[in-house]
Amino acid sequence: MTKEELKHYLGVTFPNLEVKETFNFPLLIVNKEDVIEVLSKLKTATETKFNFLFCETAVDRNPNFEVVYHLSSTYYHHDLEVKVILEDRENPEIDSVYGLWEAADLYEDEIYDMFGIRFKGHPNLRRIMLTDEWNGFPLRKDYQDDKIISL
Repeated sequence: MTKEELKHYLGVTFPNLEVKETFNFPLLIVNKEDVIEVLSKLKTATETKFNFLFCETAVDRNPNFEVVYHLSSTYYHHDLEVKVILEDRENPEIDSVYGLWEAADLYEDEIYDMFGIRFKGHPNLRRIMLTDEWNGFPLRKDYQDDKIISL
């Protein structure tokens, strides 16, 4: 399936979702409430078989956060970016995709550690880079620390 065919498939399969393109990847913007259903379908559908989560990250777009999933199909050799916008800055939370891809384990730990985004259903969400006593989340744009030097 070419990139254009994949974009067409996504538009037909998910008519209520926005399909774009970014950095040479098709991009699907998904509602927080639908993330597990949509990603599960993308993983299991015969047409897509996105069986590999090769990256999961977050971006602070103050005031919102974005959780970004980079998927790949080792069957069809196509890639896809899926983005979810989280509007609740005070208590950002989204369902864990660990049940779909165990590779999400450390990705979601890191996102929690750096951004404070909680993943519901994650089997052992924890800080993996910072100590449990650390205050705040250093990749948030509003993070404050006396040791940060402003330019």
